[in-house]
Amino acid sequence: MSLEQPRPELDVGETPDGEVDYDELAELLGEYVLDRESHVNAEGFVIRPDDVVAVLDILKRDAGFDNLSCVTAQEYYDRYESIYHLKKYDDPTQELSVVVPTLRDEPVSQSAASVFDTANWHEREAYDLVGIEYEDHPDLRRILLPDTWQGHPLSLDYNQDQPQIVALREHADPMEHRSEVPDEQDTMFINIGPHHPATHGVLHLRTVLDGEQVIDVDPDLGYLHRCEEQMCQQSTYRHQIMPYPDRWDYISAGILNEWAYARAAESLADIDVPEYAQIIRTMSAEMCRIASHLLAVGTFALDIYGDFTAIFMYAITDREKVENLLEDLTGQRLMFNYLRLRGVAWDLPEPREEYFEKVREFCTYVPERLEEYHNLLSANELFQMRVIDTGILPPEVAKAYGCTGPVARGSGIDYDIRRDDPYGYYDELEWDVITDDGCDNFSRAFVRLEEIRQSARIIEQCVDLLEEWPEDEREIQSNVPRTLKPDADSEVYRTVEAAKGELGIYIRADGTDKPARFKIRSPAFCNLQSLEVMAEGEYVPDMVAALGSLDIVLGEVDR
Repeated sequence: MSLEQPRPELDVGETPDGEVDYDELAELLGEYVLDRESHVNAEGFVIRPDDVVAVLDILKRDAGFDNLSCVTAQEYYDRYESIYHLKKYDDPTQELSVVVPTLRDEPVSQSAASVFDTANWHEREAYDLVGIEYEDHPDLRRILLPDTWQGHPLSLDYNQDQPQIVALREHADPMEHRSEVPDEQDTMFINIGPHHPATHGVLHLRTVLDGEQVIDVDPDLGYLHRCEEQMCQQSTYRHQIMPYPDRWDYISAGILNEWAYARAAESLADIDVPEYAQIIRTMSAEMCRIASHLLAVGTFALDIYGDFTAIFMYAITDREKVENLLEDLTGQRLMFNYLRLRGVAWDLPEPREEYFEKVREFCTYVPERLEEYHNLLSANELFQMRVIDTGILPPEVAKAYGCTGPVARGSGIDYDIRRDDPYGYYDELEWDVITDDGCDNFSRAFVRLEEIRQSARIIEQCVDLLEEWPEDEREIQSNVPRTLKPDADSEVYRTVEAAKGELGIYIRADGTDKPARFKIRSPAFCNLQSLEVMAEGEYVPDMVAALGSLDIVLGEVDR
């Protein structure tokens, strides 16, 4: 079966049946562990703020926790707290939270960036929005808000009515914080964006060139930042949060986003979802994946060699076919709001046979159509010249930056949450995880094309199941209280395999009908951080190709 994997050798703190032995891990860390917490998804080890590097280094080197999935920062009335959510690329079901409390009047903690490169941006976001400072951080600046912003929006004492004064700094060097740029080089600084058509949205790339080669690039984020986390914290679990996820990755991937929130909230509140509804979720989520990948491939071809008439219009035409199926199911084309905490909003459209016929027709069409895409794109010499051996991202670097999804699988990393930490109905279906070890721009495009084929396989199997499902057992929702109030101080971190990679949600409950903390782990945010490595030594057009191969959407990056 395609979902089976050989078990690797056991790491320290791992039992033969693949469970985490938290007692053995605590023994490994010894006096570093001050206390232990029980979260819904994993145990948490409480450590001192000046032991972060030592603890994470031990867990990464000796216990195999090589994936820093997310960093959550929050403020309590008596302290600040950073949570490092650790997982393993070999088995993401093995999780551990490292909890780092700091004094409320001195929110200073050691930076983890020397152990995990991806901590760089995560800690900058924690500093920006919550106000925790990280000692020895290589570049502790704001990341989503302007450098001149006053205060930290997710801190308890933040005054949202205070004026924001922007000071003019004349002749400031925009790259003065980048110490790795040697003074003796004859460099040139250029701005790409924020409205450049090649940046896939309002992204500003501060770029330093040595001649015609890129020696440094610093993505400037936040142009679409709306503090979605705060908006979710002000909304009720059951009725008000679900519309927001559609707006993160708004490239037709809404149901994938909704599922990330649903999985976390349903785990927190111990809600079971009917099997029938799980199949509908799986089918509709894969439709969203196809729509997202089609647009990614089409715009990538447009970026690379200006192919508007063939590949781009092919992709848009085929994406419309999927959009029609999603519109028939949900009533919407982008902002679906179709999932509910307990199932889905409503059953399949009537007449069911007609809808099934449309879906089957599309699934039959996909493999034949993909051959045309490969002929027009993969076999195109001009395309190959631009993307083969450019934008190189070695697997060890991809892991260090927390890359997931097609970006990681294009670097040969066999990692997919749908298989490795199953949810929905994925573990009951036959499909393959697509990887390619080219580690370049071509590989990432190839993986997305072949994932479309696998998504069609999944959808077709879902249709087979739904067709045969007894009419009196078509339960789309389970019964839950009208008002959801998870237990106070319960915490959960759950992830799903979204179109762009691992989309995670952390929720801490306080006993009310609204989250006390809601954290979004964006796969595009983590993947984009690797652009600097991919672009170094390349020419500007190759850097644009590398950016396009990441398939970012700024609504998800900025949130």
